[in-house]
Amino acid sequence: MAAQPAAAADPAGYPNIRINEVTSSNNDTVELYNAGSTAVSISGWKMSDDSFSQQSFSPSSSTIPAGGFVTFNSPKGLGDADKLVLHTSSGTVVDRVEWATAKAKPAMARCGGDGTGTWVTATSASTFGASNASGCPSSVPAASRVRINEVTSDGSDTVELYNGGTSAVSVGAWKYVDSDTSHSPVSISSSSPSATSIPAGGYATFNSTIGLGDNDSVFLVDSSGTTIDSVSWATDGAKPSDERCANGSGWFRTATTATLGSANSCSGGTGGGGTQPGQLLGGGGSLTSGCAPEAPSGTGSTPAGTPAWPGGLDVTIADNVCAFTTSTGAEGRDLSGLAFDPANPSVLWAAKNKNWLYKLVKSNGKWIPDATWSATGKQIRFAGGSGEPDSEGLTVGANGHVYVTSERDNTKNTAPKDTVLAFDPSASGSTLTPVHQWDMTSQFPQLDTGSKDDANLGFEGVGYVPDSWLTANGWVDPLTGAAYNPANYPLHGSGLFFAGLEWDGSLHVYGLNSDGTFTTFGPIATGKASVMDVTFDAGTQRLVATCDNTCGETHTFMKVDASGAIVPDVTYTNPAVMPTDNLEGFALAPASTCVNGSREAVWSEDGIYGFGSGSSSYGHALYSGTFPC
Repeated sequence: MAAQPAAAADPAGYPNIRINEVTSSNNDTVELYNAGSTAVSISGWKMSDDSFSQQSFSPSSSTIPAGGFVTFNSPKGLGDADKLVLHTSSGTVVDRVEWATAKAKPAMARCGGDGTGTWVTATSASTFGASNASGCPSSVPAASRVRINEVTSDGSDTVELYNGGTSAVSVGAWKYVDSDTSHSPVSISSSSPSATSIPAGGYATFNSTIGLGDNDSVFLVDSSGTTIDSVSWATDGAKPSDERCANGSGWFRTATTATLGSANSCSGGTGGGGTQPGQLLGGGGSLTSGCAPEAPSGTGSTPAGTPAWPGGLDVTIADNVCAFTTSTGAEGRDLSGLAFDPANPSVLWAAKNKNWLYKLVKSNGKWIPDATWSATGKQIRFAGGSGEPDSEGLTVGANGHVYVTSERDNTKNTAPKDTVLAFDPSASGSTLTPVHQWDMTSQFPQLDTGSKDDANLGFEGVGYVPDSWLTANGWVDPLTGAAYNPANYPLHGSGLFFAGLEWDGSLHVYGLNSDGTFTTFGPIATGKASVMDVTFDAGTQRLVATCDNTCGETHTFMKVDASGAIVPDVTYTNPAVMPTDNLEGFALAPASTCVNGSREAVWSEDGIYGFGSGSSSYGHALYSGTFPC
């Protein structure tokens, strides 16, 4: 029997609303989370407990922004052992959670990711209206590592479970149920007698005997009746299947091919049930005094046919709110270039284009300033300690120095000053002056018009590319017409620098000599209207040119072709859950950091606008996702 279809009145994106936290203590508070990328109205929605008698509730807001939370106090008392079912105004079941005696005290919360995490008893009930992370226990029970990993509503109605833990889990007494509230839970063992235990890292499948419809859900409960996991899909159905991406974690998407009983392919496909492209995790918090997000402008369209982001669908907001306020930028905006330190990939360097440099380290899933270097960042100057570089891009050279591009002196912002500055990060003090400075301003007379807007279209990003890659791939030196020979340039070190020009999206290649001179190897076309960051990725052996909302948020991976020229290879969009903003910085962690086939990708947002006021991303600059190894 299929579940009842969604009524026409059900708002777009309603399956993205998840019960995220609930307590059966005090006011019986319930928290809802929007895991989608658009706001959803919950006006007129209702709830029920184990009586399945629907009642209206009064939420803290009638609309949940993308990545946002709302709370309400249950109008029905929630017992020590009870259930909570969330319905749209038309009665469609959106989500459901059950708990055994005392399991919702102090609270039951999704841990391991808002909206998608597994249900566990929280250590505190202090996170209502915000991310659950701080209230989650440091470890979760083995049973909570079991996830619904794939499901199909194509007639076989197969459900796949995955054990992401380190020990086998017995599921013989577990049950499942769909969204039809007239159905009683059915034991897994009655549907599939062999599905009694799941080994660590293993899978178990069963065919639902209660029927799964085109608009339905599966809820998994343990032997005590406590919800372990759930998944919902909309009217397009789970056909050929809906799968978690990445495998065993993250949100659901519609697969191109079902892989029941084995790892999910997570290639191609679309948002699960046509509505769930992933989820934006974390974030939130109140703006600090003076912090002022700025909405994006100049948004262009993504070129038709651009391949989707090849990494994980989920993205985590990876900084504290208003984390980058400075004396020359109290509004907290303008974080731009990013680069992982190749000698220490636990370090992420970031440039703020109000002449600040940050050394960031990971703490509790967030990139924060390294207090042993500077808890507030270090101010940078031009040679001689003068001016305020409009520091846009940065890269780390083979010598460990941090190279920063500047397009202007912010004290004279109508005049271009396209320079590359090399800083020794081991230097002491709160202000850094460059050990070398190379000025290329005269090469770009089109920027010197007396307009601050034109002056602001200079060097935006920079990437260091080792000579070894250029020679191994047969790059032809534009100055000689022959294969590049590093020995021809004895003062340049062991690599070249590719500076991205925002004006026209071209890359300009330089050998930066130790005597302060430089060699110009000429421009390279990226095929992009503009470029905001440049990075060399040893993992893919590609040079990556990034463009923000100007180009529809795209990354072009470039290679050396058979003729010896550096040309575009493939272009990807950002993950679908990310905002379309001034995402100017992009960095990929080294392949040495790969875990389960993925490594970290980090973006920075210049305007800290996110999805706007009221969203979890408002006031945040850093986003973290995954990219294949």
